[in-house]
Amino acid sequence: MKTRDIVELLTLAALWGASFLFMRMGAGEFGPVALAATRGAGAILLLLPLLMWQRQIGALRAHWRPTFILGITNSALPFLAYSYAALSITAGLSAIFNAASPLFAAVIAALWLKDRLTPARTLGLAIGFGGVVWLAWDKASFKPGGSGWAVVACVAATMLYGFSANYTKRMLAGVPPMAVAAGSQLSAALVLALPAWIWW
Repeated sequence: MKTRDIVELLTLAALWGASFLFMRMGAGEFGPVALAATRGAGAILLLLPLLMWQRQIGALRAHWRPTFILGITNSALPFLAYSYAALSITAGLSAIFNAASPLFAAVIAALWLKDRLTPARTLGLAIGFGGVVWLAWDKASFKPGGSGWAVVACVAATMLYGFSANYTKRMLAGVPPMAVAAGSQLSAALVLALPAWIWW
């Protein structure tokens, strides 16, 4: 692995991890709906000019339907779920739950795309899911003031991420990544705009 690859990986990990910290800080101030909408709107303000600069608006127009659906399953609903969870659980715990996304992606790929699960992969999935259950076991309390529904929200978000990875592979293969990213964030911002305005 090249030094540049390591730097890019660490930078991505820092940015991704920081998002959970900022959600934890902002959810109580903005509310989960407004915070999720702000994330989508902020992303599209950055990505849309880049998409235009790269002259890939045509790719977004050509694939707007699957991209719109992806925006709901990969951005709008997970953003909302994690923002809600941030009201009652720590940023670290949310980030740990997020690690289950590849596990759900592998299961959905096996069921939907008929990807073969080797014995080694099956064992890895079992260990991974066992770890998530172990982490959540004493954290999920459905008593008043408990964090049970926050845990459910995190698990639902990771399932959506797993579905979205396979949906992208099935429906958006070959589409420029920038068009997919910008289109999905635009979709999320549009879907969340009205609920956020009402919530605000």
